[in-house]
Amino acid sequence: MKIAIAQLNPTIGDLTGNAQAILKAAKKAAELGARLLLTPELSLCGYPPRDLLLMPSFVEGMANVLDKLAQDLPENLAVLVGVVQANSQVEVTGGKPLFNSIALLENGKIKQVFHKRLLPTYDVFDEDRYFEPGLESNYLILDETPIGVTICEDLWNDEEFWGKRNYAVNPIADLAKLQVKFTVNLSASPYSVGKPDLRKAMLSHSAIRYQQPIIYTNQVGGNDDLIFDGTSFAVNRQGELICALASFETELATVEFDEKNQDFLPGTIAHKPENSDEEIWLALVLGVQDYTHKCGFSKVLIGLSGGIDSSLVAAIAREALGAENVLGVLMPSPYSSDHSVKDALALARNLGISTHTLPIANLMHAYDDSLINIFAGTEFGIAEENIQSRIRGNLLMAIANKFGYLLISTGNKSEMAVGYCTLYGDMNGGLAAIADVPKTRVYSICQWLNRQREIIPENVIEKPPSAELKPGQVDQDSLPPYDVLDDILEKLIHNHQSIDQIVASGHDPAIVQKVVKLVSRAEFKRRQAPPGLKITDRAFGTGWRMPIASKISY
Repeated sequence: MKIAIAQLNPTIGDLTGNAQAILKAAKKAAELGARLLLTPELSLCGYPPRDLLLMPSFVEGMANVLDKLAQDLPENLAVLVGVVQANSQVEVTGGKPLFNSIALLENGKIKQVFHKRLLPTYDVFDEDRYFEPGLESNYLILDETPIGVTICEDLWNDEEFWGKRNYAVNPIADLAKLQVKFTVNLSASPYSVGKPDLRKAMLSHSAIRYQQPIIYTNQVGGNDDLIFDGTSFAVNRQGELICALASFETELATVEFDEKNQDFLPGTIAHKPENSDEEIWLALVLGVQDYTHKCGFSKVLIGLSGGIDSSLVAAIAREALGAENVLGVLMPSPYSSDHSVKDALALARNLGISTHTLPIANLMHAYDDSLINIFAGTEFGIAEENIQSRIRGNLLMAIANKFGYLLISTGNKSEMAVGYCTLYGDMNGGLAAIADVPKTRVYSICQWLNRQREIIPENVIEKPPSAELKPGQVDQDSLPPYDVLDDILEKLIHNHQSIDQIVASGHDPAIVQKVVKLVSRAEFKRRQAPPGLKITDRAFGTGWRMPIASKISY
């Protein structure tokens, strides 16, 4: 039996467009001689649909499109489609009104429907808000072959692999008892650094433990702050990788199940990113590309300061959208160094993007004149420094509004964590491309980009980072060195360590106290920031739920 894996990039809510993508994959699968086609979790509506699920017309429309899709599919091809199913027993038994489901379509009909058993509620997931968990083991019989069917989280509860159970049941163990020949999983698993390798290790462990080959089909593409890497794959009973699809690309591949040996035959294995820098780069490029296009934009706008953050964002945008669709705007002030302007222009030449220069000295003087009376008798400080950033933010938003461009902000995670950013200034934008990328990783990715030729000007990488809001300013006037800061932030934000634990690891107590205070005080800024592309398991996005008004001792 030949099984096709369709690694699809749905647009949330585009039921007709997503159905057409499934139909196109089905036709290709049929041409390749496949008997079964797998598509990702909620492939018909896109994941995550969130509160679209509260709209009855949306759920009803999905059912209608599913019926039509079943009729249009090629004959002799069974297709598993991710779909939302109404809970017909909700008025009798209570519970949530919907199921996260898989529909088996074959010969013009909906043959079976399977419900997701394990509903995640951690990080960005809130499936318990909408869905009722399925209670039965899911399997189908195709050409006398019993096949286990699971949906995303159903695979993530092996107590041997994790050292604990997060749910009362283990769907893979239940399917092994039913002696299915192999198991398929339809997923929409968001990307984070290193997660593709983690999935492979987890499913390899399950395959060996239960002597059960597994096919993992994952969604690809960017949806708001989430990026889905695809990286679909199959492992045999020995836990060996026998097929792997490309990361961050729409693709279709086939796997063959050998009835005689009751295992998968070796297939094609796509090239994987060479390191985590390339992996993150590919994720961010896809995230910017899909966010831009799915929100209806074709061109983007970036403020170019000559610094490393805006340089990386410009490089990402150019790769995602093409040089002709990226505009860089330079806005030098009297405090801007000559090398900042030269570095920004050198970057633009390397990338082939257009630039426009808007000096802001006169605007700064106008603000000074307007505020001279109310600021009389006070010393120059942060309020005056931030005016520069807000002037730049207003200019960028004016250009974006005038020409219909998407403004991409350029702040990194280290800055977002400690509030080293200006509301209504450099935080302006419709998307924060590197808001989950620590400063030290920004440098690492830029050095990786330059491995073959100079893309990021060398001076941008070598010079001390500075916001240039006053003469001679550098970031370390206000912050610890970034290698120190990022290590503290990793321990605090990702590892949930206390102040005492962080200090015990070798950090200066006063610096740790300062960083913790800055992180807490900056929460109101993060709440007003544009969506930031998520590349870690602890991003400042939909999975970050900290109170603004709070008093906590770490």
